[in-house]
Amino acid sequence: MQADLDKLRRSVSWFACVGAIAALVHYVVAVGLERCLNIQPAWANIVGFVCAFPVSYIGHRTLSFPGLNQAHQHTLPKFLSVAVFGFLANQTLVLLSLRYTTLPFWLVLAIVMVVVAISTYLLSRYWAFSHT
Repeated sequence: MQADLDKLRRSVSWFACVGAIAALVHYVVAVGLERCLNIQPAWANIVGFVCAFPVSYIGHRTLSFPGLNQAHQHTLPKFLSVAVFGFLANQTLVLLSLRYTTLPFWLVLAIVMVVVAISTYLLSRYWAFSHT
């Protein structure tokens, strides 16, 4: 029982660390493109996601959910599905927030990324990187 709890704590801790790094990559790229190159937020957000995806997959596979004996051919498509779901939720919430509030893109993106992270963790743990 204690070993399972310790394993869960490690998984959540690593998920938070890897997720924070991937989120930072996503955020810096997206906000940088929007502010410095005047790229529309929707496109900047897509590029940020694409840049952050490899960081997220490799980090979660090796650190957040270690000991996985399944091949990349099995886990990568599932994790990509989770990531795309998370991104679609992110993009929808960002675009709706920008349309219906006066909040700036940098703040909206930060808030949305935190909200979406919870569902991404649950789907990753119990589906994409499950041991079954």
